[in-house]
Amino acid sequence: MVSLLQAVQQLGDLNSDCRKALVTCLKGRRHDIRHALIEKTNAICSAQLLDFDWQLKLALSSDKLSMLQMPLLNLDLDLRENEDVKLCSVEMNKEELQNLINALEAANKVCIPFKKTN
Repeated sequence: MVSLLQAVQQLGDLNSDCRKALVTCLKGRRHDIRHALIEKTNAICSAQLLDFDWQLKLALSSDKLSMLQMPLLNLDLDLRENEDVKLCSVEMNKEELQNLINALEAANKVCIPFKKTN
């Protein structure tokens, strides 16, 4: 999200009166702009996470290997999309779980500026 200072810097070609007028408008409509951006982001996917449950399992063998001993995570997500509640189950190995954690941490870093403006 572009900060007010970054927006003003991008308006460097305008005279100071125009810049002041734009800054005044942006400050006055800041809540509306933020709300519109959140709505636009939410429109990407209407599913909401209601609850989750996880289980850690140890796969001792498979049809190809007699001694496997691989840790697996079963993650159950309860999702609400419109009025429907759906269960989404995912099984992940250690590498896939680490990729999920990294993606969630990256998403959190993106969301931090939005949390501070509340």
